[in-house]
Amino acid sequence: MTADRRIEEITDRIRERSAPTRDAYLARIRRKGADGPKRSTLTCGNLAHGFAACGPTDKARLSEGATPNLGIITAYNDMLSAHQPFERYPEIIRETARSVGATAQVASGVPAMCDGVTQGQAGMELSLFSRDVIAMATAVGLSHDMFDAAVYLGVCDKIVPGLVIAALTFGHLPAIFIPAGPMTSGLPNDEKSRIRQLYAEGKVGRDALLEAESKSYHGPGTCTFYGTANSNQMLMEIMGLHTPGSSFINPNTPLRDALTREATRRALSITALGNEYTPAGLVVDERAVVNGVVGLHATGGSTNHTMHLVAMAAAAGIKLSWQDISDLSDVTPLLARVYPNGLADVNHFNAAGGMGFLIRELLDRGLLHDDVRTAWGAGLRAYAVEAKLGIDGQSVIRADAPRDSGDPKVLTTADQPFSSNGGVRMLTGNLGKAVIKVSAVKPERRVVEAPAKIFHDQNDLKAAFDAGDLNTDFVAVVRFQGPQSNGMPELHKLTPLLGVLLDRGHRVALVTDGRMSGASGKVPAAIHVTPEAKAGGPIARIREGDLIRLDGEAGTLEVLVDAAEFEARMPEQPDLSANEFGMGRELFAAFRATVGTADQGASVF
Repeated sequence: MTADRRIEEITDRIRERSAPTRDAYLARIRRKGADGPKRSTLTCGNLAHGFAACGPTDKARLSEGATPNLGIITAYNDMLSAHQPFERYPEIIRETARSVGATAQVASGVPAMCDGVTQGQAGMELSLFSRDVIAMATAVGLSHDMFDAAVYLGVCDKIVPGLVIAALTFGHLPAIFIPAGPMTSGLPNDEKSRIRQLYAEGKVGRDALLEAESKSYHGPGTCTFYGTANSNQMLMEIMGLHTPGSSFINPNTPLRDALTREATRRALSITALGNEYTPAGLVVDERAVVNGVVGLHATGGSTNHTMHLVAMAAAAGIKLSWQDISDLSDVTPLLARVYPNGLADVNHFNAAGGMGFLIRELLDRGLLHDDVRTAWGAGLRAYAVEAKLGIDGQSVIRADAPRDSGDPKVLTTADQPFSSNGGVRMLTGNLGKAVIKVSAVKPERRVVEAPAKIFHDQNDLKAAFDAGDLNTDFVAVVRFQGPQSNGMPELHKLTPLLGVLLDRGHRVALVTDGRMSGASGKVPAAIHVTPEAKAGGPIARIREGDLIRLDGEAGTLEVLVDAAEFEARMPEQPDLSANEFGMGRELFAAFRATVGTADQGASVF
């Protein structure tokens, strides 16, 4: 139970709504859990294939079937900075498993694309769909049924949600997520943003822009701004799928390696072969999902999770809605100021007290469920700690989270929040449903009423900006960017341009069926508009010059046109064939044809 009745009420309605699907899900994983891993019942040929490449000790243990075998799902590649540290993890995990008499095998590699590389490029149109590909690739690896538990090596945007969907699909297996940690701090994020805007205005050249970007993204680890990747790590900890205090420890440090060894030992201790069996499907219940949403709001996290959390919950038979997310935002105070909601980065957040401080504050305020089952074994209060290296240089010790923030400008208490609410809201009106993140938008800019300017491609908006055609108040309607149209790419290419116009004193806003995600900044943006334009949604009936009202305070999004006239309009249906080929997009035609709506998780499942 939480102390806040509103949290309880929202949790109860999610539980009631989900009862049929959740009960069916639990029945499935209990049946599978009772069966146990199939190693002991595989034919000799099957089993021989499963350990053919192992050494003699591992072969002996696997053939006996009496000791646990840990499956490693890795999203390693050495182009993606956040995932490059994972190159070393499988050997650390295997050695740790052997030291406790167990075995570990890499079960599968999964794709891991970098949205930072593909921003504004054709490849970004595969990004959202990569989440479901990752879930399917994980399923292929785990389908060998050789494993008693699994550890998941992933950090970034679509990767962790895809891994969670798979972990819950195989919910009879215990699961622990092992992060790589953020890169050390580089060029401050506000300075990077300033250079981007100067480049957009033509005041600095490409050499200055590349130098700034290179100083920002300069080494192994997660990008340090609080986007989807770092929101993922927060979620895995507050939902009980990390070991406590492990989210934001820098890569390639003794503490990082010690946490990896600890996570391995813990995963091996919670299999059905022991006395602490903790299947992932029981860790992620309605309370854990609500805890995740509360954590998202308290930290000003990524709007991508208005889709990912819905899809992740659905994999466990839980029906989460945008209304739930919006209502939880109204209850949750904003306790963190991390870029783009402030000047600090995640290293500053961690140094100020990090996840342990945040979890304790929310628990003390009664805003989190403590009585949850976690991979660590205790309730959530066990996560109100900070992890440190033991005096032996190998083990992890934990102390209670500090009572005082190390930097009140970055991380504050629940009694003195930066805002009384989390700042992610659902918008409704005659244009359908949408999401807005207002935590980084100044209050005086949260309501915009202005004529529409219509674009069907973000490059068209840039061309209009370069031509000087946007020096006025307007609402940019960038449509046919939804999952059915082109895979719902992020539209961050627009952020510097609209930011420049805002700084010039114009009242501007964005309305789109595409995404902006965790780096959404100071421009009011109604995103994930549903139904999308390709599905004939009302956004497809907006005409150039129509008056649009976006009210981030009241939670409304409307076109101010006579209702009968608006309803009589035929939706535009431009030629989208240019989005169907190149960079692998032709391989995803089936995804575009079957994908669900954004408010249902934009999933193909």
